[in-house]
Amino acid sequence: MSEKIDYSQYKSLSPFELKDKLIEVAGSRENRLMLNAGRGNPNFLATLPREAFFRFGLFANQEAELSFSYLGNGIGGLPQIAGIEGRFERFILDHRQHAGVKLLGQMVSYVRDQLGLDASLFLHEMVEGILGCNYPVPPRMLQLSEQVVREYLVKEMIGGQVSRDEFDIFAVEGGTAAMTYLFNSLKESRLIKPGDKVAIGMPTFTPYFEIPLLDDYGLEVVYIEADPKLNWQYPRRELDKLADPAIKIFFVVNPSNPPSVRIDDESLAYIAKLVEEKRPDLFILTDDVYGTFADDFTSLFATCPRNTALVYSFSKYFGSTGWRLGTIALHKDNILDQRIDAYPAAVHTELNKRYESLVVDTKGLKFIDRLVADSRSVALNHTAGLSTPQQVQMVFFSLFALIDVADQYKSTLKHLLRQRHHALYRELGLPIPTDRFETEYYTLLDFEDIATRLYGADFARWISQRTDANSLLFRIADETGIVMLPANGFGPLKAGGRLSLANLNEFQYAQIGKSLRGVADEGFKAFKAAQ
Repeated sequence: MSEKIDYSQYKSLSPFELKDKLIEVAGSRENRLMLNAGRGNPNFLATLPREAFFRFGLFANQEAELSFSYLGNGIGGLPQIAGIEGRFERFILDHRQHAGVKLLGQMVSYVRDQLGLDASLFLHEMVEGILGCNYPVPPRMLQLSEQVVREYLVKEMIGGQVSRDEFDIFAVEGGTAAMTYLFNSLKESRLIKPGDKVAIGMPTFTPYFEIPLLDDYGLEVVYIEADPKLNWQYPRRELDKLADPAIKIFFVVNPSNPPSVRIDDESLAYIAKLVEEKRPDLFILTDDVYGTFADDFTSLFATCPRNTALVYSFSKYFGSTGWRLGTIALHKDNILDQRIDAYPAAVHTELNKRYESLVVDTKGLKFIDRLVADSRSVALNHTAGLSTPQQVQMVFFSLFALIDVADQYKSTLKHLLRQRHHALYRELGLPIPTDRFETEYYTLLDFEDIATRLYGADFARWISQRTDANSLLFRIADETGIVMLPANGFGPLKAGGRLSLANLNEFQYAQIGKSLRGVADEGFKAFKAAQ
C-alpha cells in the first residue's frame, strides 16, 4: 500500500462510518474505477409510479388554478371536490399518450372498482396531498391513503392471515424514523425501562443493536443467533431464549441483514407457538424492508399479529431511499394497549401529565396515537404526520404494485439481483450459493471459508493468522478499488465482508469476483513461497 496506516484506530466505528474510510482508500489511485458495494442503496428504481406522480402534479395544479384565477400572478386556491372526477377523466383523455397518465387511470379504477372507495374523495385527497396545501389530517395518516397502503401490506407482508380492517398504520419518514419513534414511545409509555432485556435477532443492521445500549434506554441485550450452518435460520435453542419472561422485546430484521435470508415457515410457526403458550406478553418488533424481494414471504405480523409491530420501508423495493417513506403497522387489539390499560392508577396519573392536552381520557389513548404525539413532543401533535406529498407517492407505489397482479416488476428485480449474484461467484471461482429463503439483496463473503474452499484449510489458517478482517478490507480497497462493509460490524460474524448486490451492474460484480480471486491467488503464492 502507498502508506502505512494503523487501521486499529477505526475498529470502534460503525460499518457505515468505516465505509467512508474505505472509500477514501479505494478512490486514492488515479485512472481506476472505484466499485462501492458497501451501502445497500439500489441502483434501480420504479419509474412508472414516479411518472404518474409528476403527471398527477400537473392535474392537481390545474385544480388549484380553478380557484382565485381572477387574481392571476400564479395564485391558486384550495381544490374543490365538486366535479373533480369528470375533470380528471378529461385530463386522462387529453394526455392518454403518456404511460404515467395511463397508470393514473388504472389506479383510480382500481381504487373505485376493487377497493370500493369513493373515486371523488380519493382524487380530492390525492390532489390536496400532492399540492401540500394542508396539514396531514388525520396526522397519523391520510384516511384513504391508509386504506390503500394497508391493501399493499396485506398483499406483500400478511396474506390472508390478518384482516385488513384489524390494523392501523402510522406513515413515517422511512424505517429509521419508525425505529426511533417506537423506542422513544416505548420508553415514554413505561413499556421499557433501563435494565430490561431486549432480544435481538443476529446478525443484524448495526444501528439496531446499538440503539438499545444508548443511555436513552439502557437495555440489556440478549442475542438470538442465526446459524450459518442452517443457512442462517435460527436454531430452536436460540429461539427458546425468548421463553425468558425478563425479555420484553424481540427485535428482528426479516429477511435478515446482512445474510439476506427470510425466516422459514417452520421457525415462524415455532415462534408463534412459543408466544401463544409461553410468552403471550412478548412484544415483537419486525423490520421487513427486504420482504418484497423474498419468495413466498410472510411477516411475523401475520403469525403473531397482536404481539407484533410491523415496520416497512418503501426505500429498497422502489428505489426511493431519498423519499423517506415508511410505515408502522399495529393490530387494533395489541398487547401494548393491553399493558398500558392494566397500569395501576399511579402510573396513569403520571402519563396523564404527558398526554392530557390531547384527550380527556388518556387511559384509552392507543399506543399508535401516542407514537404520533411523541413524534412531535406531544405539544406539537397538531402538526404531526408525514408530509402529504410523501404520502401520495407512497400511495402511488402501493397501487402500482397492487395493479401488477402478475408481479412483473417484482420478477424483474429478482432476476436482476440473481444475475448479479451469479456473476460475482462465477468469477470468484466458487459454486453459486442457492437457498430458496435467500433474497440475494446482499451476500456475505466469509474470508476463511473462501480461502479454504479455494486453496485448503492450511492456507486459510496461514492467512487468518497474518491479517485481521478490517485490514484485509482496506487492502482489498487499496489494491482493487472495491468497497465492502465489514461483516463483523453486523454482529458476531466471522471475518468477512458484506456486499450489496443492489447498487452496481452485473459486469461490475463479475469484476469484483475476478479481483477478489486475484487477491486470493496472490496470497496463495505468498503462502507457497513461505513453505
